[in-house]
Amino acid sequence: MVNILGPADSFLRILEKELDADVHVRGNQITVTGDPDELALASETLTEMVTVIRTGQGLTGDAVERIIAMMRAHTDERPAEVLTANILSSRGKTIRPKTLNQKRYVDAIDAHTVVFGVGPAGTGKTYLAMAKAVQALQNKDINRIILTRPAVEAGERLGFLPGTLSDKIDPYLRPLYDALHDMMDPDAIPRLLTAGTIEVAPLAYMRGRTLNDAFIILDEAQNTSMEQMKMFLTRLGFNSRMVVTGDITQVDLPGGQKSGLREVRHILDGVDDIAFCTLTNHDVVRHKLVGRIVAAYDRYESILEPRQGRRVHEPRQERR
Repeated sequence: MVNILGPADSFLRILEKELDADVHVRGNQITVTGDPDELALASETLTEMVTVIRTGQGLTGDAVERIIAMMRAHTDERPAEVLTANILSSRGKTIRPKTLNQKRYVDAIDAHTVVFGVGPAGTGKTYLAMAKAVQALQNKDINRIILTRPAVEAGERLGFLPGTLSDKIDPYLRPLYDALHDMMDPDAIPRLLTAGTIEVAPLAYMRGRTLNDAFIILDEAQNTSMEQMKMFLTRLGFNSRMVVTGDITQVDLPGGQKSGLREVRHILDGVDDIAFCTLTNHDVVRHKLVGRIVAAYDRYESILEPRQGRRVHEPRQERR
């Protein structure tokens, strides 16, 4: 009962806030009163909470809120199955999907050769793809991991940065290194990089290669041109997997170029063994405020789009 109610009854307060029902606790008994639909939702939510606790994983306030949100969505997947699906355990930390769309994204990576993960910042697109890549390497399903992203400022401005070429491209690839350090022994990473088991390189280095027995991740793909996207996808070799991640609302391409990520869905839609997964602001797993910021920008852009392309004439007011 203590585990269900949470530290200082914090989970109980979440249940009362999120459910349109009154929750009363006496001893080892929980009584819920209110609307019949909310009673059913409350009962199923408590059942899922108990299921998660019995796995030994433990609950957090964030997990309780996500269980309620998934139950309201009336999906076939059970929240307990989503929240207890382990991908990778490293250094005392277990990486799992935290939302229904994240679980579908991870399942798509298992089931398809090429997967596109599209969504706003903080939805775990790259992080979960990296976890699946490390898992595949540990299971010996592939021989190497290749991580790449476009260096949008790879022209003159990049050339003025100090240091060697490696030093110049490091700022663009740093987020990939950070994720690796979360998932592997930091002492092993330099050795794997030196041996070529893990390769982190800008997208330009992919041209002319055929990538066999590899798990390849293209990050920040919204900043690829259509030609670069085609070049990358055609690097696919035998016994390899590809995951392409990006956010089509954050395109930084110069000169109004078309984003390869934005156009690729129209080109490859319906092609066998390719999956497109969309994550939303509801899948943000960073600070809660990040999800609200993303939602606010979505609302703003939905209002702004109909106005673009047409000029609004304001009636002229005479001075008095």
